[in-house]
Amino acid sequence: MEFNHVSVMLNECINGLNIKPGGIYVDGTAGGAGHSKAIAQRLDPQAGGKLIAIDRDPDAVKVATQRLEGLPAQVVKGNYSQIDSILEDLGIDKVDGILLDLGVSSFQLDNAGRGFSYHTDAPLDMRMSREGFSARDVVNNYSFEQLAKIIFEYGEEKYARSIAMGILKAREHRPLETTLELAEAIKSSVPQRVRREKNPCKKTFQAIRIEVNSELEHLSIALDKTFDCLNTAGRLCIISFHSLEDRLVKQRFKSLCTGCTCPPDFPVCICGKKPRGKMISSKPIEASEQELAVNNRSHSAKLRIIEKL
Repeated sequence: MEFNHVSVMLNECINGLNIKPGGIYVDGTAGGAGHSKAIAQRLDPQAGGKLIAIDRDPDAVKVATQRLEGLPAQVVKGNYSQIDSILEDLGIDKVDGILLDLGVSSFQLDNAGRGFSYHTDAPLDMRMSREGFSARDVVNNYSFEQLAKIIFEYGEEKYARSIAMGILKAREHRPLETTLELAEAIKSSVPQRVRREKNPCKKTFQAIRIEVNSELEHLSIALDKTFDCLNTAGRLCIISFHSLEDRLVKQRFKSLCTGCTCPPDFPVCICGKKPRGKMISSKPIEASEQELAVNNRSHSAKLRIIEKL
């Protein structure tokens, strides 16, 4: 199985995790195992060092298992939002660092049969886990209001209602079955000048993918669980690729780093709240010029790092 993937901000992630050879680390989105392998290579199994690599995609699990062979690593099929139960099943209480590389992997995008890309014709799928309902179910069964809502909210698409209506009109004749059929319905629903400027499918495909995989729900759940699974001084590194993900991460990290919330006119603190974490960088870390030149996927990437106090 060919599984090509260039790890985004690899050095920045490794530095951000502040890896200790005898520590236990989790890569919650193993993918092609690029980050996982770099972490595992820095661990000493004799000192107790170990990596837990998690992915919900069965193809990624197979590849990660092959690529991490001989290293102090264990690959688990699951969702990073289940990290607490995964670690409990492995007999692990706390870990020293966790990495999440959000969104769709290069392999999933490049594998036409998975249905993530609007550039090649494929069945409407988009399931990261290859289980549950698919993009075909969303496109053909959701109401106008449901489609318009997810395209507007998850895709931040200003032509959401027009595109939703275009999808409904297209499926009146027969169900939409392929990515190019959906792409054509989207293109026919936006002004010609928009089609001339850029491919108008990106935001709608993103929205449907997020809905199919419940990506924001899983991230919201994971933000609390991952931090709670850290040892003191453990670090959580998260790479996001669009504003919805980054906003969730930024807000949750800010909350974890906030102390007293009493009104400013109170003479003394009565809430007793203390910061639980500290930000390693005040602003999100972005890819270097050198990486941007060779890895197109890194253009929208933002890395945020928090350390548990």
